[in-house]
Amino acid sequence: MVKSTTFTTTEGLLKKCSKMKFAPVVISLALTVAVDLCAETVQCLPEYVKPTEVVSTKLVQTDGGTLVEKITVAQKLTELKANCKNGKLVDGAGTEIYFYKLTGCWGNPPRNYQEILERQEAKLAILRKQYTVIEMTCNPSGVPIP
Repeated sequence: MVKSTTFTTTEGLLKKCSKMKFAPVVISLALTVAVDLCAETVQCLPEYVKPTEVVSTKLVQTDGGTLVEKITVAQKLTELKANCKNGKLVDGAGTEIYFYKLTGCWGNPPRNYQEILERQEAKLAILRKQYTVIEMTCNPSGVPIP
């Protein structure tokens, strides 16, 4: 009986395979396929978006204090099961992916900040009707802005 397992990361594949008795060639082949799929997806990214860019952050409380958890473009694309289709980046359902860099990370906001945010939300609402929108944070450090 063969057991089927899906690996979402190269690290997950290495961990799982290190516990099994596979020949190094099989592991190497599996890693090559994973890298090739990722490379193909990366080729479809817009020029202004890098796989290591931060999409979102959240503060996480631990015993050692507060940590910033960062979600990268690569992680988000994996979550969305993204791939290239006819030269376009699409999610697992086949909907084209659009990257939108958010505005609004001001320490001292401009006078018309509400108008800026309203225009941004109106544009996002329109984009969401046609695309899977990945909203890129304007504060990739995740540290709260005073």
